[in-house]
Amino acid sequence: MAEVTVVIPNYNGIGYLKDCLDTLREQTCKNYETVLVDNGSTDGSLAFVKEHYPWVKILALDRNYGFCHAVNAGIRAAESSYVFLLNNDTKLHEDCIEELLIMMRQHPHCFSCSARMIKMHEPDKLDDAGDYYCALGWAYALGKDRPWKDYLKPRKVFAACGGASMYRRSVFEKIGRFDEAHFAYLEDIDVGYRAQIYGYENWYCPRAVVWHVGSGTSGSRYNEFKVRHSSRNNVYMIYKNMPFLQIILNLPLLIPGFVVKWLFFVRKGFGKEYANGIFNGIAMSDKEKKVPFQKRHLWNYVRIQVQLWVNVVRRFVM
Repeated sequence: MAEVTVVIPNYNGIGYLKDCLDTLREQTCKNYETVLVDNGSTDGSLAFVKEHYPWVKILALDRNYGFCHAVNAGIRAAESSYVFLLNNDTKLHEDCIEELLIMMRQHPHCFSCSARMIKMHEPDKLDDAGDYYCALGWAYALGKDRPWKDYLKPRKVFAACGGASMYRRSVFEKIGRFDEAHFAYLEDIDVGYRAQIYGYENWYCPRAVVWHVGSGTSGSRYNEFKVRHSSRNNVYMIYKNMPFLQIILNLPLLIPGFVVKWLFFVRKGFGKEYANGIFNGIAMSDKEKKVPFQKRHLWNYVRIQVQLWVNVVRRFVM
């Protein structure tokens, strides 16, 4: 049985698949299997993979159900100890999987481990060194657009980036898989947040290198779909993971944080989409999805809250 299952969600990504799968085939770690979960592509992706990469298992969905549904299908199909989620618009260093495995083994309480993601077209700059969330209600990628040479030390992070991260599969059975209500965006922050509530850690592994195009499916850094879903999912995530008293505690920072973000997107021409997303997030709040508060997790909530405050400062200095 394979130790790692690589799960690649794909939607009309035929232009990226060759680079991704070629570098995957060259990995020094050989004890893995690859599952491509296709979200109803119409660009010939499936025929291309079947012809050139017969070792790749394919889960073909009938339409685009979004990132979360796709990766959950891959996770359910896996029988391995670890699951490596990988965007299709990536290339891997040859020892990427091996380095992630080493770090996961070194940290038995680690739920997820994020690779060092470098910008494909600006190879001196970092795309992501782990994801953070702060008391302003802002999610951000550590080191984005900065020199990758400044981020060569392993560290705990708030959550791993779902674009290139390894997860301990057994933990999904305890905390649940990716929340499909997200469809896409912030789902990796949400599952990493949930893991912390249950006492697990998330790490950044700088020795595992991935080059990333970015926005390979959505098409741009900012667009109506992304802005609307990100703001919607942000509100939903806060409601879902924070106990009521913690929400009240954070409101003095959350409110100005959302206002600043709205003003930012007004300047970008997406103010209406951001505001609509917030209202949609309030409307979709589901009591059945809310993580139940348990006294035995109280200390974990305290540690998370400290991170939320510290990450406000980290946002501007790191």
